[in-house]
Amino acid sequence: MQSKRIVIPGAAGLVGQNLLILLKEQGYREIVAIDKHPENTAVLRELHPDITVVEADVSKKGEWQNVFKQGDVVIMLQAQIGSMASDDFVRNNIRSTELVLEAAKINHIEFLVHISSSVVESVAADDYTNTKKKQEELVINSGLPHCVLRPTLMFGWFDRKHLGWLSRFMKKVPVFPVPGHGRYMRQPLYARDFCNIIISCIEKQPDGEIYDITGKEQVDYIDIIREIRRAVKARTLILHIPYSLFWLLLKIYAVFDNDPPFTTAQLKALLGGDEFDVIPWDNIFEVTPTPFADAIKETFQDPVYSHYSLKF
Repeated sequence: MQSKRIVIPGAAGLVGQNLLILLKEQGYREIVAIDKHPENTAVLRELHPDITVVEADVSKKGEWQNVFKQGDVVIMLQAQIGSMASDDFVRNNIRSTELVLEAAKINHIEFLVHISSSVVESVAADDYTNTKKKQEELVINSGLPHCVLRPTLMFGWFDRKHLGWLSRFMKKVPVFPVPGHGRYMRQPLYARDFCNIIISCIEKQPDGEIYDITGKEQVDYIDIIREIRRAVKARTLILHIPYSLFWLLLKIYAVFDNDPPFTTAQLKALLGGDEFDVIPWDNIFEVTPTPFADAIKETFQDPVYSHYSLKF
């Protein structure tokens, strides 16, 4: 399998950056990484001068489609996660998928692994959720051999949002606000564990299967914050504030940032009470789960990769 040519649209984000490290560790060398973000693709080139990196917007037709000609497996990672503009989600979750699938079909790609999201099964009804549902439908109806992975909230090296942003914010401010009591159950998934699952899918090629990939441990939001504070050795004070005030602060922040790291929609989802089933993915994919506390330490204390911060 290591001789397979792997094409990865959306390769410069959290999952892609971690996946490239693990693919190379496991002997894969024929890799094409595609992403439109110049600063984040620069990180790819710095860390992986031995692979092909293509800077391109896959929501628009272009020369990037030609790299599929010699491709064997596609790992579809491109996605719009946060934005205040609905058009961004349509362009980067739906239009990009249509073009990637078109290129994959024309060039007879043997297998596609689509990274969907647990939100397609959640109670949320926002732009991200709605377009991720449509994106998944496009893959399922494409006629291509494929599998679908639906991860929950992820964290790990290169995390520009979520836990990564929280850790950087925590080190900058003397007081860290938490909405309400903070006892909102999360099922965070370590990116390295998830990337090992992706590699297992490359090798096993479970055609037509859909897997909900959930973190093995249930951890309250407030406990996640405390574990991060411990790992980064921050001295910030954790302060509980009313939900309405927290919502207002996010709303004000969004006035000055058109791509905020945490939005009012995400706050609503945080309090939504979703609990996802946990399948035995460790047995299915032969991947050993990393304990949450150990994963947090690896994420924020690694001497090399913990210092990289991707751009929004």
